[in-house]
Amino acid sequence: MPPPRNAGVPETSIAGEQTGFGSTSWPPKSPWERQEGESEKEAQKSRPAPSPILQEATPTPSPAAVPPKKKSKLRARKAPINLTPGAVVQLRQLFDQPTSQLIRVGVKNRGCSGLAYHLEYVDKAGAFDESVEQDGVKVLIDSKALFSIIGSEMDWVEDKLSARFVFRNPNITEQCGCGESFSIS
Repeated sequence: MPPPRNAGVPETSIAGEQTGFGSTSWPPKSPWERQEGESEKEAQKSRPAPSPILQEATPTPSPAAVPPKKKSKLRARKAPINLTPGAVVQLRQLFDQPTSQLIRVGVKNRGCSGLAYHLEYVDKAGAFDESVEQDGVKVLIDSKALFSIIGSEMDWVEDKLSARFVFRNPNITEQCGCGESFSIS
């Protein structure tokens, strides 16, 4: 068999012999192998695996040096819609009827500008409906309408010709002349 190609060439690779910090012989000893001069009982005792690199590089922190865990900075969410005192009074009157139901606020595609508010009675909340509770009155917001309603104010207005819920929405970009429909861009 011919000699290896690198015979007589000095070792310069990084895989060569290591000296100094963390030097070990290859292959490393397994923690389960018996060391020289060790009895059978001592060999069967459990012991942590030696890791000279980790022991020298990272000192174990004392309990006083460990920083305390940070508290969660969760804040209460702002309600997607605010109810005025007039709206709360009117909603309480609606809920005091013999067949008490919940009211869901939604948005439908209709009118000159594209969207119009839609109120409906429901027996229970939908899977993704948002619930707003203010002054003991609970109103549901349809999940599909949430982005177009968020930040609005719901008010009850009575004048000589009508009595109705009015929505003041800061997100509206266009509104038709009668005030029934709106659009959001």
